[in-house]
Amino acid sequence: MKKLTVFMADDHPFIIEAYNNTIKTYENEYEITVLKASNCKEAYETLNSSDTPLIDLAFLDVSMPAFEERNVLTGEDVARIIKNKQPQCKIIMLTMLSDSLRILNIIKNINPNGLIIKNDLTFEELKNAFEKILHGDNYYSQTVVKYVSQSASIESSPIDELDRQILYHISRGVKTKNIPMYTSMSLSTIEKRKLSLKELFKVKGGSDEDLIREARDRGFL
Repeated sequence: MKKLTVFMADDHPFIIEAYNNTIKTYENEYEITVLKASNCKEAYETLNSSDTPLIDLAFLDVSMPAFEERNVLTGEDVARIIKNKQPQCKIIMLTMLSDSLRILNIIKNINPNGLIIKNDLTFEELKNAFEKILHGDNYYSQTVVKYVSQSASIESSPIDELDRQILYHISRGVKTKNIPMYTSMSLSTIEKRKLSLKELFKVKGGSDEDLIREARDRGFL
């Protein structure tokens, strides 16, 4: 019997249970090992443990409690760790977010094997995604497919990891002049990026509070 190691990272227990129920339908085909995390810290510790085996498939929630000490702020950062440490692992990302810019940004920056909007999620949807990805295909849920088809270019999605770090630290009350203490960016780079973000979110000339409010509404925080 083939062995299969699955990593699940989500702060909603009922979603973890949905993953488990999906995986159980394959117990006659695979000898399955399941690893779980409910926040970014647990995910970081699992992925950096010498006891963690090779992972075949990871289910990652985009929005999870952050691990600030290691700058692991979202499921996207967890995905980057997996890509660095376990590049053979196939990644399925799930999210409640429905802003098209946010979704396209995930595809551009992470390029997961699967991306599912949780409002699209059913048992059959999850099972279909699981099966397709195990057999080497990619899987997007219907809302993601719609956004991709409507977009002129995913590459035009302009927000990257450094932008998200800026937004995160501002949202935590860190003054712009102090953000270089928490990142590798210079103050001038941060100020230029912040201006670009305000233009993108159409809050040009607005306050930092306006920027953060719009970023939250779009799911970037």
